[in-house]
Amino acid sequence: MSSSYTYTDTVSFTHTHAVHLASKVAADLKRIQRLYGSPSDAAIADYEGEIIGLLKAGYLGTVTYGFRRDGKWIEPTLRYTAQDLAGSAANDDDPGRVRPGANIAGASFYSYLNYSGAWDRLSYEEQHRFKETLPVSRGGAAEPGTSGYFSADKTYSAGGRALGRSSMRGY
Repeated sequence: MSSSYTYTDTVSFTHTHAVHLASKVAADLKRIQRLYGSPSDAAIADYEGEIIGLLKAGYLGTVTYGFRRDGKWIEPTLRYTAQDLAGSAANDDDPGRVRPGANIAGASFYSYLNYSGAWDRLSYEEQHRFKETLPVSRGGAAEPGTSGYFSADKTYSAGGRALGRSSMRGY
């Protein structure tokens, strides 16, 4: 006689999962603020709200926060890439480990967002309506270049989705 067992696990990505992931990004931004003076508390709250909305709807591709000088990202800059785990597991690291002591003279804080493929499938009207629900108003701009390379260093996950974090490193 033989027997078999089947286990099925369905995870629905909820608002609570989106808040969990966005709070990790907000904690990273607070660390940058403590070390380098930007972004403001109000900007961090707005970025957190934006990420929650985009994650919940499935429209976040990548978002980058950091300093740019002469049109290029410099340290400290963090990039987050949204991923669907498709039933697999991922780490849920603690936020932090932003390197102190970077030279930000002549640089300004900046953020840049790329939407997901799901966003591209929306009509212009649907995109416009959705953007009106977000706390951050973004215009069109060229993505800054880099003064080094992005190195993957953390993963934040919840509810079958993840944000992979990469930190800018100089050459």
